[in-house]
Amino acid sequence: MGPLDFSFFTGEVFRSYILQGMYFSFALTAVATLGGILFGTVLALMRLSGAKVLEIPAAIYVNGMRSIPLLMMLLWFFLMVPLVIGRPIGAELSAVITFIAFEAAYFSEIVRAGIQSIPRGQVFAGQALGMSYGQNMRLVILPQAFRNMIPVFLTQTIILFQDTSLVYIITAHDMLHGFTVAGNNLSHPRESYILAAAFYFVICFALSYLVKQLQKKIAIIR
Repeated sequence: MGPLDFSFFTGEVFRSYILQGMYFSFALTAVATLGGILFGTVLALMRLSGAKVLEIPAAIYVNGMRSIPLLMMLLWFFLMVPLVIGRPIGAELSAVITFIAFEAAYFSEIVRAGIQSIPRGQVFAGQALGMSYGQNMRLVILPQAFRNMIPVFLTQTIILFQDTSLVYIITAHDMLHGFTVAGNNLSHPRESYILAAAFYFVICFALSYLVKQLQKKIAIIR
């Protein structure tokens, strides 16, 4: 096993192998974050509704999803959904559906904690103004809760971005897949995996730094 050689990694290699996978990794992160927050908010409201018919199914879904490894969920959706609907849906679409469904369980807990962190006086104030439960939640509680939850949302999004590398197992063309194909085709597999790790580290480190700066700004506003 010879010394490491990174000379193969040129701009052309990046554009030909890595760029498309990087786009998909970022797109999957963005779509899964937005979908997870929307679906997770619905789940959180169901769990806080006080109605057993809503609370119990939401609790079962959230606790069930949080108890299953994401990798297993990816394989289930990729292998089982085509059997149910009678046709393949593709690795990329399987990844999107799985990540939204999976991340919703985690975002729902963040949203639920954020809502519960709002002082009860805010709820009573809205009720005193004659607001309904929905109006109070939409106009008073959720705007404050979401502002408080922004750093936590972003932290979970960074974790989500790291987890996108798991779609490699179902052959989706993500960033890790691009590095792997480049390394195998150009006979530099070791170097390609080292570069992939470096790219993930730089991106996640930069995002973590931005989250810390945002936390400081929010703390000053408070």
